[in-house]
Amino acid sequence: MLVPYKVLLPEYVFESKNEEEIWSKTLKYMESYPHYHVIRIENKFAICERILKEDNNG
Repeated sequence: MLVPYKVLLPEYVFESKNEEEIWSKTLKYMESYPHYHVIRIENKFAICERILKEDNNG
């Protein structure tokens, strides 16, 4: 298993109590981290896995 990456989420993500809105805000925030895929949210962190960039040279 790969080691997950943790990205600290800003406080505004958690201003809503609705889990769907928290998830939506998290995904919007994570657009600034294009090589990470969010697996889950845990203790104000987005738990992610890194997406490896494919090399087109062979």
